[in-house]
Amino acid sequence: MAGYGRKKRQLKAEINVVPYIDVMLVLLIIFMVTSPFVTQGVEVELPKTESAKPASDIAGDSGASFIIVEINQKGQLGLSVNDEDMIRGLTMDQVVTRVKAERSINPESPVAVGGDAKTSYADVVLVLDQLSKAGIEKVGLLTDIKENS
Repeated sequence: MAGYGRKKRQLKAEINVVPYIDVMLVLLIIFMVTSPFVTQGVEVELPKTESAKPASDIAGDSGASFIIVEINQKGQLGLSVNDEDMIRGLTMDQVVTRVKAERSINPESPVAVGGDAKTSYADVVLVLDQLSKAGIEKVGLLTDIKENS
């Protein structure tokens, strides 16, 4: 009659993860909905000139991508390739690495540096110097074309 005795119940220490999954899904939805409204970029007001050429003339018909490095008045860097969205908030090393990677794919890609009209000259020279050290010899400067009124 030993088989009819009560069995002792063993306690199991388990965490119920279902509520945590629910919370994570709600947070994920909130971040997905709000992320398009968060912009980290700032507008760059380029200096104006009368002798500037359009970027399409510089890139030509070779199909080469056009690489643009921008510096705002606070010295923050941004990078764009082929008129894609500007990636902002990059470090100098990240910009140089990405430019070198793009140039390894398309060696004929023109590189241009654009600075806000209020950007420190030293910031522009620093970017030009770092690109030169990375082996990118020809770098143009971005400007807007003056409208004669």
